[in-house]
Amino acid sequence: MVFLILLFCLAITLHNAEEAIWLPKWAQQASKFQKPVASHEFRFAVIVITLFAYLAAFSFGYFPHSNLAKWIFIGFLGSMIFNAIFPHLIATILMKQYAPGLLTGVLLNIPINSFIIYQLLSKGLIAWNELIISTFVIGIVLLASIPLLFKIGGRFTKTSC
Repeated sequence: MVFLILLFCLAITLHNAEEAIWLPKWAQQASKFQKPVASHEFRFAVIVITLFAYLAAFSFGYFPHSNLAKWIFIGFLGSMIFNAIFPHLIATILMKQYAPGLLTGVLLNIPINSFIIYQLLSKGLIAWNELIISTFVIGIVLLASIPLLFKIGGRFTKTSC
């Protein structure tokens, strides 16, 4: 299980690093997929979400019998698979321009998270309904937290400069 958790952390770290480096500039374009956001605000949000993902993964690893830890972790797994498709893949296709995060989403998040989900399902550690519900709930929580994290990041970084 430790290996799977480390794989997840590697995939989400590389994906979020790709976004942190290139997405703020890309988002400055007029788009229905991403409102313009300052680099420091975006990077703050990405760091916080990455830390929450690590917390979820290591909580599940440390407390494998905790339903809450399991649900949050598998919710992150599913959400990151969904995230690779929408907005990254869909935005790339519709805008006819590379959306930062697509490469790591498709080459890392989808295969690694799918592999982890397969392993958890095959060992009977999770059920499909848990995966679907957790992905939906964590996905909504992540989407709802992004504007708040941008706002906090804007205030936090202005006071620390």
